[in-house]
Amino acid sequence: MKLGVSSYSFSQAVAAGTLQFNDIPAKAKEMGFDVIEFSVLKLPAGETPLSFAPKLRELCDRAGIAAANYTIGADFLNGSKGDWKAEAERLKDEVRVAKILGAPGMRHDATYGYAAAHKGPRGFEDALPVLGKGCRAVTEFAADLGIRTMVENHGFFAQDSARVERLMNAVNHPNFGWLVDMGNFLCVDEDPAQALGRAMPYAFHVHAKDFHVKSGRTTAPGAGWFQSRGGNYLRGAIIGHGEVPIVQCLGIMKKAGYDGVLSIEFEGIEEPLKGIGLSLANLRRFVQMLG
Repeated sequence: MKLGVSSYSFSQAVAAGTLQFNDIPAKAKEMGFDVIEFSVLKLPAGETPLSFAPKLRELCDRAGIAAANYTIGADFLNGSKGDWKAEAERLKDEVRVAKILGAPGMRHDATYGYAAAHKGPRGFEDALPVLGKGCRAVTEFAADLGIRTMVENHGFFAQDSARVERLMNAVNHPNFGWLVDMGNFLCVDEDPAQALGRAMPYAFHVHAKDFHVKSGRTTAPGAGWFQSRGGNYLRGAIIGHGEVPIVQCLGIMKKAGYDGVLSIEFEGIEEPLKGIGLSLANLRRFVQMLG
């Protein structure tokens, strides 16, 4: 299993000016990661993802680290003015970006849910036909380019493991799978280990993520925390410092025979390079513990 890191993990350092986005591939290699995952590209003035991708690929080649995945936003209910077909067409250019980067996979969102102004039924089952058609259109195109597509348990509306599993089977295509984020299940108040067990048959890629958790019955802890769908408080943590049962999740992955990429997505308030470094050291130790 290869250990990777999402470029999103470095976003605080980039925002603070202590690290340039273009330096992330070299920094990830220097820190000991096997691969890198790109999320939320910071585009130089005048660049588009398609024009910037060859330059980013060159930076990876120069650093000696490969791109394992490309992660972007999407919304088949509300994106492209609510036209799912237009949203699917937009995503085809993003698939081309993944191809240029040399990434074998691309994660896109399904939806963040119905807009406040939406009239009529607003349940997940009501959205499922459109989400399924949108995801299938993208993955059929991507398959011809050799890129596997996936959605993540992310965005509250399409985040519960049972909902994402329904989407997997609605799309029902061998090129479409799940980017399983073991920490994100807490955002919908779901037990990470139980949810991960449900997700693994569909897993194309896995995120290692940890969270500190406080009950929603307590006083709001202040800056740095956000609330789950059920009102509990979450804060990003260094891997092994939070409440996500990382070792148990790794055991479930091993039992399922998963041998793909495991990428750290660090969201803590600690200095990011320190947080990422400690996360990698702990994750590598946990993986070695399981043999």
